Amino acid sequence: MSAGPTALDLLTRGSITVKGRMPWSSNATFLVELILEDASALGVYKPMRGERPLWDFPPGLFRREIAAYHLSEALGWGLVPPTVERDGPFGEGSLQRFVPADFEQHYFTLIERAEHHDRLRQICAFDLLANNADRKSGHCLLGQDGVIHAIDNALCFGAEPKLRTVIWEFAGQPMPADLLEDVTRFLAAGPPERLAALLGPAEQEALLARARALVSDGRFPVQSGDRDYPWPLV
Repeated sequence: MSAGPTALDLLTRGSITVKGRMPWSSNATFLVELILEDASALGVYKPMRGERPLWDFPPGLFRREIAAYHLSEALGWGLVPPTVERDGPFGEGSLQRFVPADFEQHYFTLIERAEHHDRLRQICAFDLLANNADRKSGHCLLGQDGVIHAIDNALCFGAEPKLRTVIWEFAGQPMPADLLEDVTRFLAAGPPERLAALLGPAEQEALLARARALVSDGRFPVQSGDRDYPWPLV
């Protein structure tokens, strides 16, 4: 008996029906319903047409959402919900599995609970590698499955240093050995083809340089000024 469509099946082949626009998003972001065979799920659709132009990132931010998913998978961390490229109702864009979550929870509430610290350290290390320029507190979602997911990863992978994040509680602490092992393995293998195809040559080299620096330092960095934080914080 068939197990039915997977989350990636629904994302890549399911029909897309727009349910509404997501609130508080600077770019056009839509909640959609995906249907394939007898299965259905919710997704988050970010079309390129709805992107606000930025001076420090080229058009096509949705591809960085997809790249973040492939980096998370290459590391084996499962931080970013499955994300694919789709030609949807408003043109090409990213389509990500919607995470049912407790939306009253975010980084500033989650950091108060020690049982979440390992996962938050993982997100912190991920953002260092991805050069995340916009890790707000609300981008850490506590899913109904009890797992913290890292969403809204469009402002990543710049070749120039751009790290802006709310996650500074681990500054100066040693990087956990298992995270360093995963990054070392990633360095040895190199970026997988799907990730490399989404980044320019300078961005690929900068990603590898950040990975080498992370392994060499073996510690979470300390902040250097107010520009290390995104705005708004949540």
